[in-house]
Amino acid sequence: MTSKESLRGLAASAAAGVFLALIGAFGTDGIPVLTRVAYWVGLCFTGAVVGTGLSRTIGRNGRAYARPWLYGSLTAIGVTLPFTVVVWLVSEMTFQGRPRLAALPLYLPPVFIVTVAMTGLNFLAQRPLTATHAAPACGPEPRFLARLPAKLRGADLFAVEAEDHYLRLHTSRGQDLILMRLADAVAELEGIEGAQVHRSWWVARAAVEGARRGDGRATLKLKGEIEAPVSRAYAKALREAGWF
Repeated sequence: MTSKESLRGLAASAAAGVFLALIGAFGTDGIPVLTRVAYWVGLCFTGAVVGTGLSRTIGRNGRAYARPWLYGSLTAIGVTLPFTVVVWLVSEMTFQGRPRLAALPLYLPPVFIVTVAMTGLNFLAQRPLTATHAAPACGPEPRFLARLPAKLRGADLFAVEAEDHYLRLHTSRGQDLILMRLADAVAELEGIEGAQVHRSWWVARAAVEGARRGDGRATLKLKGEIEAPVSRAYAKALREAGWF
């Protein structure tokens, strides 16, 4: 995770803290606004710092984005357990003047709820572009090409689209289906310059002929009159990379 991505996640956490303060979440509506803001922003920001450090261990080398549910679960649990103690101490000292041990279990559910929400928010804010790269001139053929059905062998691969448990292959010789997960396919597509532009689509960059926007979303126009949707999670990174 880069420092830019970390800062983006921390900023999102601070903004969430302001939101929770303004709505008086979890019974804090009777507290003065400035106290609520300091309380919620401080907790959310501290939680984000703890979560960022934990996610660097759990999700390094892109593993988080290959298994987002596992990553999110481990991060939420890993932050919730120790951070419940922190929230208990801060809340009890702030609002009660002393920590009540009997109240500790009461903080676990709300801390877990906020942690799950913040983990998802930070994951989306920090999500990188999943790209594949062109092979060197004398490099081996991408492993995925060996999976093409016989009728598509030797064709130019334009895109790979996930359909339930299958992948639809869009090529210069037509289409066909194979049984495979998109995440596994993307790993084997290394050697072809392209990117995952949507949770269900990988696109070869050489196949892109243009793009159009509508209803706040972008769509890539590919060779073979194919159109691939662009997810908002990837749109900014694709624009910065010069895709459209």
